[in-house]
Amino acid sequence: MTQAILIVDDDPAQRRILEEVVNRDGYRAIPVDGGAAALEYLDGPAGADISLVILDLVMPGIDGMEVLKRTHPAKPNLPVIVLTAHGGIETVVNVMREGAADFVVKPVSPERLHVSMRNALKVNALTSEIGRLQKRQTGRLTFDDLIARSGAMDQVIRLGKRAAQSNIPILIEGESGVGKELIAAAIQGEGDRAGKPFITVNCGAIPENLVESILFGHEKGAFTGASDKHAGKFQEASGGTLFLDEIGELPLDIQVKLLRALQQGEVDPVGSKKPVKVDIRLISATNRDLLQMVKDGGFREDLYYRLNVFPIHVPPLRARKEDVPDLVAHFVRRLAAEEGKDVVGISQTALDMLCAYDWPGNVRQIENTVFRAIVLCDGETLQVSDFPQIASMVKGFEEAAMPRPAAEPAAESIAHTDDRPIEFVSRAHAGHAAQTNTLADFARSNFSDGIAVTDEAGNVRTLEEIEAEMIRLAIEKYKGHMTEVARRLGIGRSTLYRKVRDMGLEVREN
Repeated sequence: MTQAILIVDDDPAQRRILEEVVNRDGYRAIPVDGGAAALEYLDGPAGADISLVILDLVMPGIDGMEVLKRTHPAKPNLPVIVLTAHGGIETVVNVMREGAADFVVKPVSPERLHVSMRNALKVNALTSEIGRLQKRQTGRLTFDDLIARSGAMDQVIRLGKRAAQSNIPILIEGESGVGKELIAAAIQGEGDRAGKPFITVNCGAIPENLVESILFGHEKGAFTGASDKHAGKFQEASGGTLFLDEIGELPLDIQVKLLRALQQGEVDPVGSKKPVKVDIRLISATNRDLLQMVKDGGFREDLYYRLNVFPIHVPPLRARKEDVPDLVAHFVRRLAAEEGKDVVGISQTALDMLCAYDWPGNVRQIENTVFRAIVLCDGETLQVSDFPQIASMVKGFEEAAMPRPAAEPAAESIAHTDDRPIEFVSRAHAGHAAQTNTLADFARSNFSDGIAVTDEAGNVRTLEEIEAEMIRLAIEKYKGHMTEVARRLGIGRSTLYRKVRDMGLEVREN
């Protein structure tokens, strides 16, 4: 899913230029007219989809500074790039103090805006991921932090929130990689044990001879190699939550001791002469059919009914493919930032292919697949050819997965093979472009409409010259009727008079 960037400017011509720059850079531009419209959009339901704001500072009515003051407290993680023609130190300090991520003085080059957008989004992606990790580490992760918008996950979230309000034992069922541990962490973060220890144990990864010691602890000298006293996972989780993942892998003899720990609220460390009281919230998870294991004699029936008090089934990703675009977008932003790559999104064709795949490895497989694609990608948008393994397994994409021959980039433009171009400044000339390619240059190449864009020597004219000529021609065509001239040019009458005055044009309105 392409990241959305909100463009806030009261000048229609400037909005169109910025919109074209943003779109060509691989993002989805959403232009709005002025500060009031920006606040209304950000406060609406679509405001949650905005990843970045490009904000003009000087606007009539609600100006950029006021938009910053109202937006930043409510959306502290939303990066804002401020554009203004006045770059005084005091202005810069005030804007950055109000929460702006960057400050750019007009006229800004497309390459400068390109770098500013990338840096702001990259820092924001890393900051968001750090915040999520901190929440998870401190036991404060909530269901709002999860990517689960599909209808198939509504029941999971509803049950999870309900279970979080009590201390009832929970059994989370689902295939490997669906995110059972995240569901367990969110249950803790929604309940009264939020902020308390959240201890995870993968029962299938513990050597059989160490299971009892790791879960319940041991005293010094209890067995060969026990040189120190060790508090088990139950004691570590006391006061918080103990999450036993893949509980179906526990040996039968340990299942007996686990049942007693749950019933009595105490554990017997190996070598200890007396039990230790513990206060835990138990959440267990499995990717196996525990009931069938009970029938086959591989799992104790009494323990099964002790654990399966409040079951929650997490559907596989193939049953909730509506989450695939959001998951892909999340992993692209996070992994691209971690790897220092300039990848900003994924082509629609590649996304359609990923949505058509069944993902037997679920969310974990998507993360690893996107990681590999980012490492392979040489551009700024992931293409079908960056997912060769997936393409070979999805009907209709086998040939598209073949490597594309390297093409010579155009001097002024680089375009994708199956989607819109994302960049109009050649990387080979990026250094020069930063000095010579301004938004004015871009506007000249896109909005000249018959007006000469070069002078007699063949050099590109400035936007001010072209704009002055356009205004002069419009005034001549409409015989000095300034209201009609302003309407035809798509600008306000006061703006037109200001431009005429700044350009030194002499106008006599008829």
